[in-house]
Amino acid sequence: MSVNQTTAVDDVAAESQPPKGDRTDMVGKALGLLVLLGDEPRGASAAEISRRAELPFSTTYRLLGSLTRDGFVDYEPDGRRYHLGLRIFQLGQRVSNHHGFAGTALPVLRRVTEQTGEATILSVRDGHHHLTVNKVDGPQAFRVTSDPGHLGALHATAVGKALVAFAEDAEREALIEELQLEALTEHTITDRGAFRAEMELVRRQGYAVMDEENENGMRAVAVPLLNSQGHAFASLATAVPVFRLSMEALLAHVPLLHDAAAELAARLPQR
Repeated sequence: MSVNQTTAVDDVAAESQPPKGDRTDMVGKALGLLVLLGDEPRGASAAEISRRAELPFSTTYRLLGSLTRDGFVDYEPDGRRYHLGLRIFQLGQRVSNHHGFAGTALPVLRRVTEQTGEATILSVRDGHHHLTVNKVDGPQAFRVTSDPGHLGALHATAVGKALVAFAEDAEREALIEELQLEALTEHTITDRGAFRAEMELVRRQGYAVMDEENENGMRAVAVPLLNSQGHAFASLATAVPVFRLSMEALLAHVPLLHDAAAELAARLPQR
């Protein structure tokens, strides 16, 4: 093959590849689809995902095909719905293990649950949400639904309030001003002034409560896991159904949670 022929072949190959910026953008779009699927526990059709992502159907379908081939997404032929795949679970487990949330934290959470008889939840902040990284259910039949991987509201949960109240000063102020104070129940704090006052109260008393603000019939108390600067890198909560424990009885667990949080703060890598 002559030099001119080689050059021509190289030119054709280069033209057949999308520009580097386009490839990077497609990676971002694919990751966006995974995030959307994470919010759909029952899965979603390609058309539904396309509408939510605001992408052309052809682009969405092509990306979902690639993600399915590589195990990041599962396809359910009967319902024509897509779900997050086991590859995502594997990666999540590796992240959890890396941060100590699985091996290191689990025995502490189990010990708290043994003493309270109720669910114990460990969360971190993920942008404007809290992310459940570990949970131990109590022995009771009524089960708390905030499983690992769950993204929840910061303003309406005990774990979220603790994360906001004990964030770095600039971050706390930004969150207080920027969070969407959506009404999840009739008890949710939706007034920004009231939310600011709530954060000041949480800082003074050292714990946060949720009383049917995130879900009717549930209440919780949470404490922060503090780094060496006194800022929260995670939060630990006990959650109960309202019919089983009064708020006064729930608050009796605060010293236990503080002890467990101090132990976890000493053991876990501080993000």
